[in-house]
Amino acid sequence: MRALLLDAPGSPDTLRRAELPVPEPGPGQVRVRVEACGLNPVDYQVAAGGHPDWSWPHVLGLDVAGTVDAVGAGVTDPSPGQRVAYHGDLRAPGGFAEYALADATTLARVPDALDPVVAAALPCAGMTAHQAVVRRLRVAAGHTVLVTGGAGGVGGYAVQLAALAGARVIATASAGNAEHLRKLGADEVVDYRAEDVHARVRELTEGRGVDAIVDTVGPDSATAGLALLAHGGGVAAVAGRPDLTAVAPFGTAPSVHEIALGAAYSHGDERARATLSSTLTELFALVGDGRLDPMVARALTLEEVPAGLTELAGRHVRGKLVLSLA
Repeated sequence: MRALLLDAPGSPDTLRRAELPVPEPGPGQVRVRVEACGLNPVDYQVAAGGHPDWSWPHVLGLDVAGTVDAVGAGVTDPSPGQRVAYHGDLRAPGGFAEYALADATTLARVPDALDPVVAAALPCAGMTAHQAVVRRLRVAAGHTVLVTGGAGGVGGYAVQLAALAGARVIATASAGNAEHLRKLGADEVVDYRAEDVHARVRELTEGRGVDAIVDTVGPDSATAGLALLAHGGGVAAVAGRPDLTAVAPFGTAPSVHEIALGAAYSHGDERARATLSSTLTELFALVGDGRLDPMVARALTLEEVPAGLTELAGRHVRGKLVLSLA
C-alpha cells in the first residue's frame, strides 16, 4: 500500500512516500480501506519529538474515513463493506496510507449521503469541541461563551455548537476571519491583534464576564481567561490547562475541564472509547441535518500532505485540510 512515512522525529517536510505491507487486523480490530484522513495540529506537534510507543518508520494521521475491508477475531460489528470513520490511537500507525487498523469499539457509521472527506474532517476537532461545549461545559441558552482561536478547526466547531445550544458567542480571531465566524454563529468577533481582548469582552458583557470559555490557544491564554469568568463559570482547556493560582480561592469559583480526546485509548476503558463512536455519530447527524458546517477548506493528495501540515503549523488555516484517497 502507498503511505507517508516519518523515519525519525522531525518536521512535516521530512515525510516521504513509500510502499508498506497491508496490515492485518488483530483481535478486536478492523482494517479500513482509507478514503480520507483529516490533518490535525497534533500530527506535526507529536511528529517533532516522536512518541515512545512508535516503531519506525511511523505513519501519521488520526482521523480516518473509509470502508471496512477485513475484521479481526471477535469482531461481529461492523462487517466488511460498511462505511466507517474514527479518531485513532495516537500510539498506533495512522491513516496517511491506503489501509489502517482501528479499534472496532471506536467506529462510527458514516451515513450514505456523507462524503468521506467531510466525515474525516470531523473526528479530532469536532469531537474535541463537542466534548468541551456539550459534555463538559454544558453550554445552554442564556449563556455567554468565549471561544479563543475561533477560526481554527476546534474553534470553528465550538462556535457552531455553542450557537446551536442557544448561547451568545464571542470569538477571538484576526480581522480577516470575522465574517467567516459570524456565518458560523458568532455574535461578536474580537480582533486579538488590534484589540485588548480582556477589555473588549468586559465591555461586551457589561462587566459581568462570560459563563464559559473554550480555549484553543494555550496555557497562558487559558490562564488569562480565568479573569473573564462570571461566578461559577468554566474553562475548557484544549491546548493546555490554566494556572489556577491566578485567581483567589473561594471567589469566582471557576471549574476547569482539560480536554484530552485521545486519552480515551491510553487512560480510558471500553466505555470511554465507545464515547468516541457515539460523539462522532452525533456530529454526523448535525452535518446531515445542515446544522453543522464541516468547514472543509481543501482536499489534498497524499503528496500534498507534508505541505498541508506545514501550512497548518503556521496556525492560519481556516477550517479543515483533509487527505483524499477516494
